[in-house]
Amino acid sequence: MRMLLQQRPDGPEAPRFVQLMLQPDLLGGWTLVRESGQIGGRSQLRREQFLDRDSAFAALEQARDSQIKRGFQLMFTQGSEAPR
Repeated sequence: MRMLLQQRPDGPEAPRFVQLMLQPDLLGGWTLVRESGQIGGRSQLRREQFLDRDSAFAALEQARDSQIKRGFQLMFTQGSEAPR
C-alpha cells in the first residue's frame, strides 16, 4: 500500500510531501516506510518494523491522520485495500 500526501503550495517555495508505504518483509513481518521532504529537494527516509499486518496498518493510519492534521492533503493512494 502506498499513500502520497502534499501541502498546498504557499509562496515561492516548493511544497512539502510525505509518502507512506506499507511493505511485507521476507520474515513475515511488515515495514512502514515514511519518506518526507520538499518536492524537488532532499528527502528523509525512515523505516519502522512490525510483527503483524494489523499493527502496521494501524501505524500507517495514525501517520496519515497526523499529517492531515498538519495541513497535508491526500493526493494519491495505491494498494489492494483502500484506507478507512
